[in-house]
Amino acid sequence: MSDLIVALRAVLPERQVVSDDLRRLAYGTDASFYRLIPEVVAIVENETEIRGVLDSARRFGRPVTVRAAGTSLSGQAITDGVLMLVGEGLASCEIAPDGASVRLGPGMIGGEVNLKLAPLGRKIGPDPASINACKIGGIVANNASGMCCGTAQNSYQTLQGLRVTLADGTLLDTQAPQSVAAFRARHCALLAELARMGAETRADGALAERIRRKYRIKNTTGYSLNALIDFDDPIDILSHLMIGSEGTLGILSSVTLQTVAEEPFKASALVFFPDIARACEAVIQLKPRPVSAVELLDRAALRSVENKAGLPEIIRTLDHEAAALLIEVRAQTAAALQLKMDAVLQALAGIETVQAPGFSTDPATCDMYWKVRKGTFPSVGAMRRAGTTVIIEDVAFPVESLASATLDLQALMLRHGYTEGIIFGHALEGNLHFVFTQDFTDPSEVERYARFMDEVCALVVDRYDGSLKAEHGTGRNMAPFVEKEWGRQATDLMRRIKQLFDPHGLLNPGVILNDDPQTHLRDLKPMPAADALVDQCIECGFCEPLCPSHQLTLSPRQRIVSWRELSRRTTAGEAVDAIQTEFAYAGLDTCAGCGLCSTACPVGIDTGDLTRLLRGRRLGPVSKRAGQWAADHFGAVTTLSRAGLGLGHLASSVVGEGLVRRLSGGAWRRSMPQPGKRPLLRSGTGDPVVYFPTCSSRIFGANSADEATLPEVVMELLTRAGYAPRLPRACDQLCCGQMLASKGLASEADAMAQALTDALLEAADDGQGGYHPVLMDASSCTVRMQQLLAGRLAVYDFHEFALDALLPRLRVVRQPGPLALHVNCSVRRTQSDAKLRELLRACVDEVIEPAGVSCCGFGGDRGFVVPELNVHALRRVHAALPGNCCQGVSTNRSCEIGLTAETGRAYRSVAYLLEECTREASPMHC
Repeated sequence: MSDLIVALRAVLPERQVVSDDLRRLAYGTDASFYRLIPEVVAIVENETEIRGVLDSARRFGRPVTVRAAGTSLSGQAITDGVLMLVGEGLASCEIAPDGASVRLGPGMIGGEVNLKLAPLGRKIGPDPASINACKIGGIVANNASGMCCGTAQNSYQTLQGLRVTLADGTLLDTQAPQSVAAFRARHCALLAELARMGAETRADGALAERIRRKYRIKNTTGYSLNALIDFDDPIDILSHLMIGSEGTLGILSSVTLQTVAEEPFKASALVFFPDIARACEAVIQLKPRPVSAVELLDRAALRSVENKAGLPEIIRTLDHEAAALLIEVRAQTAAALQLKMDAVLQALAGIETVQAPGFSTDPATCDMYWKVRKGTFPSVGAMRRAGTTVIIEDVAFPVESLASATLDLQALMLRHGYTEGIIFGHALEGNLHFVFTQDFTDPSEVERYARFMDEVCALVVDRYDGSLKAEHGTGRNMAPFVEKEWGRQATDLMRRIKQLFDPHGLLNPGVILNDDPQTHLRDLKPMPAADALVDQCIECGFCEPLCPSHQLTLSPRQRIVSWRELSRRTTAGEAVDAIQTEFAYAGLDTCAGCGLCSTACPVGIDTGDLTRLLRGRRLGPVSKRAGQWAADHFGAVTTLSRAGLGLGHLASSVVGEGLVRRLSGGAWRRSMPQPGKRPLLRSGTGDPVVYFPTCSSRIFGANSADEATLPEVVMELLTRAGYAPRLPRACDQLCCGQMLASKGLASEADAMAQALTDALLEAADDGQGGYHPVLMDASSCTVRMQQLLAGRLAVYDFHEFALDALLPRLRVVRQPGPLALHVNCSVRRTQSDAKLRELLRACVDEVIEPAGVSCCGFGGDRGFVVPELNVHALRRVHAALPGNCCQGVSTNRSCEIGLTAETGRAYRSVAYLLEECTREASPMHC
């Protein structure tokens, strides 16, 4: 163990100092195409720990790089020194009473901030495409913007104050008079130099005008020199220099931003033009109009998404020179929205379009347009050859030059052989993104990339005096070209700023300013082929906030990174022992396999598929025989499981639940359910419905001995609503196979699913060539059978059938609540959560859905095998549930077991709620 790690463990809890090979590798990757493996990862939860890590790194002469979410694209969040990882302790959010401002910790996810602000009709200004994954620390440190915020609502323009720790450990709170006074006294020389630089810059008319001109369009190349001309007070200069400084001048622990209005009425128009020139002519006309966003897409970008469902047919017939603008207007009222739409259409009236433009106010249509726009980048990533990376570059031009600049960029990409490349961007700000694929394993390909980037820089700077980085930050990627864009005088100002704040080069050295002209070609990330299931992963990190094991062990991105490296080492004949051993637990055992990662992944990867594949590969002959026996004798498995539950309760009654839990290694959870019962058909008259009680509802009974089992409740509801339930033949011996599939026993699971399929088809046959509907009571099992029976049988999850088929036939007596709702991962993946919420609204006045809780982490049997996963996944639920909320509902029995154990509140199927609300005199009780 190095002296540095020993020192870090003296100032941080041991779990916050990460030095194992696997996690250092995993954290060595961000969303860029660079990689450095940190010597150590230090997770900081407060300002004291930030200062302690800085002191330790300074003492041993090691550089420090701060990372929030790691979604940066320019290589600014990686290091071979100390990687300071922003922990959840720094994920604070304090909203002003009127909502006009918000004080945020760097660990807050941008999208979560907007969810908290939404009830006040407000949001933060920056709106990067990664807002549901990126964190405030990165948004501010990169001065990220996005599709709507432009240059007027970014972090620089909406900053009210911040707390920052400088390289020497000094903490400054620019909103606290005492802190400012102390800083002025202690750092008078630093402030005097800032004031001097500001005065010199403002006095130099040519330089000041150049800076103003550079920031009329988006620009994140170099430091925020506009701070020197926008402010006189050196405290204001300092705070605004921190914006976009990428962790090279100080470490933010809090920032206060002005919020902006989130206008509720929106409309979008997808307008097609015969060529780029006419599209850009329209942009110039729209610039002074009341538009919120104007996105440009060239023909290649349109072609990459033209087969997406719901898009206009005309998109597939456009000429190769065509282009499109996606235009959005927003307003506080419907009348104001109509005026804005009219103004836009009037502006377009004199410009040739392929067809007459028109707006849609339908939320589904508008959402589809914007999803398609956001899908252009991943569409290229999904089509790339395995082993290559996808690169998204980010430049800006003066708006009046946008048409010719776009055509020049298209020609440049073709000249260098990037025929798959596409161009899109935030047209109002002259901001273009161009996307292409690149092989960094071949030296000749690296040379091609180098030549291309040299010509891109010449095009942007020499021909158009544009920005080499508009919103992605300078990072390592554009550091060698800062002086080319800004010139010697302005770049020397930046060098003076860096030297003033960080004279020893402690903070993120090599980022923003770098004298190595080849640094953008070094430390390129390997992207070896590992498995077709995940080879298209672009390592963006969008999946991480939804993953229940993220920050416990590995996230989906980190699992893929780790497996890629293991595959590369195996192919190269290198040792894999240490990483492979650590990966067995961190990569496989603690993956819930919930699939939520696929809902955020731009290319739709379900990392759980890889986990199940690898779990299957590591199974030995004994495990496979046990799996086969379980598949062949599932009735016995069910009986034995119920008996085991009964013995567990018996032991708990004798020696106590706590001791049984400790002896079982945590597998015996608090408030374990009673043993289930073999389902018995309840006779009824009316419309036939096939009901399959899943194995979880047959094995696990009610929460208490005096409650009915879930199958009993469901059949009561069916008969109460005038349905005649049918059970598949020998249903206690049937299972969809999900249990075995999660363990990697794919063929055995498929055989079980086929047996259930045959039984359901038999039971649902109406004798007239059709089939009765099929109802199931566990969402994860329902999803599996819906996929297998698509086009053959109508299979409903309970909440879907209850809303559409039971509720209209029942008289509901609403309950006051509050009632907690957990929307499990299967419901989220199938996007049936709206129906679940609608069902609850019909039954309960107050429903509480805790924010920040996605998958509960129980993952079938993971909650028994690795209970720490369930505990970690639900760590935020406790603070979100008020004391008078004593019950909860979900739609998966295993989820309900984990939620009951962790919250101390009784979670049950939503079927119990509906049954209580539709019987006479049925008040909710704790």
